[in-house]
Amino acid sequence: MSTQVADIFFRWFPTQTVDPDEHRIRIRWMERNVGTLVKIALFIVFFQELFFFRWFNFVSGPRDAVMEVFRFFFLGYVIANIAVGLLLWGMDQTPLKLIQWVVFTNALLDSLFLAALTLFTGGFDSVLFWGFLGLIIRNTISMPEASLQTTLNILTILCYLSAGAVDIQIVEMENQLYGEGLSEYTQAEPFLMRLFLLIMMAVCGHGLQVLLDQQRRSLDEARVFAQRQAQLQATGRLAAEIAHQIKNPLGIINNAAYSLKRKLSEDQKELSRQAELIREEVERADRIITELMGYAQLAEGRVERLEAPQEIQHAIEQVFPSGSAYGVEVRTDFAQVLPPLMMQRSHFLEVIVNLLLNARDLLSNYEGGIVQVGAYYGAEYSVTITVDDNGPGVPDELKNHIFEPYFTTKEKGSGLGLAIVRHNTEMYGGTTQIEDSALGGARFVLNFPAKSVMRLQK
Repeated sequence: MSTQVADIFFRWFPTQTVDPDEHRIRIRWMERNVGTLVKIALFIVFFQELFFFRWFNFVSGPRDAVMEVFRFFFLGYVIANIAVGLLLWGMDQTPLKLIQWVVFTNALLDSLFLAALTLFTGGFDSVLFWGFLGLIIRNTISMPEASLQTTLNILTILCYLSAGAVDIQIVEMENQLYGEGLSEYTQAEPFLMRLFLLIMMAVCGHGLQVLLDQQRRSLDEARVFAQRQAQLQATGRLAAEIAHQIKNPLGIINNAAYSLKRKLSEDQKELSRQAELIREEVERADRIITELMGYAQLAEGRVERLEAPQEIQHAIEQVFPSGSAYGVEVRTDFAQVLPPLMMQRSHFLEVIVNLLLNARDLLSNYEGGIVQVGAYYGAEYSVTITVDDNGPGVPDELKNHIFEPYFTTKEKGSGLGLAIVRHNTEMYGGTTQIEDSALGGARFVLNFPAKSVMRLQK
């Protein structure tokens, strides 16, 4: 049931994976630069009116008791805002997650403060209703994450409704104490119109943000796509030059050794054997260069916008096709929403396929083998991919060498599979790591930045 509710929520309110730097810019501009100045001015006015000029002296009866509580609440509210202001002043050295929750809490306090003022200015009919609309707009800017933004806007609307409901209760008490005619209840039609306007402002604010974020992301992806595509093409041209510069001399050496062997007489067997040895080593060197070219993936290709869960499923189908009898259970665990990766599809698939092949080979002699693949939202706008197995694991003394080219613990292994994993990951600014798995075997952890420039390997 909870999974279905989450699916419906994310379908109607898609989470926006805003870049951390942009999120800080939003908070700095709205909460620190604009919000702090506005609040200082308002605090000066309200402090004078509440404690000196007593603009609210007309309040009497039940509202007078509420006013006394409100004065203490106002003092606490000012102290809380001073603490928030100091934190926002040094926000560049503060973790973004902490700043985010502080802003959330402060925005909720603002809603409560505005709701308290609404009690003394007409309840549902208060002109401060427009302030709640302003708070919803402010929440949309400062809280780009859909779940927090939606929660905060709902709480803001509930603050307005609660203030109006309390105002009605106070009116009833005043009517009982002083007789009817002191105040009238809000008519249903204006109230419903205001409530509808608040809800529509929250929905439209979120929808506008989604459109703007999609536009921004499309521009960013186009820029990253062009950079990576240009780098990939430059790398392909470099690969062709390397192949030409190395393989041509090898071909000349091979032909010379062949000609030399043909001209040697039969009694010069030792020299003939040396010439044959030269040819064999040249052929071996040529094979190594060919393998390294495949390992380095230095061929021109096309950068694409990849959705990690879909590509991982394709890799699983390649390594564990339906109907296969490998006896390995494959589990998946993907986050609800992940940022796209800007990569060449073959590079990413080769990474996942090599990890899955490695796990499949290790579990081939195990009964009840399990491979678990996960994809999660990582730090600083990245995607973290994990591959766990319940195999024998990797000894600690080998963990520092497991990604090295031609290093293998298999009898027939080439030693290039995990080297390809590290190379293709680091080429896009990612990282690779091996740990002990909770399943009992090894755990490979890959982190791919969603926005980075592909690095040329030296």
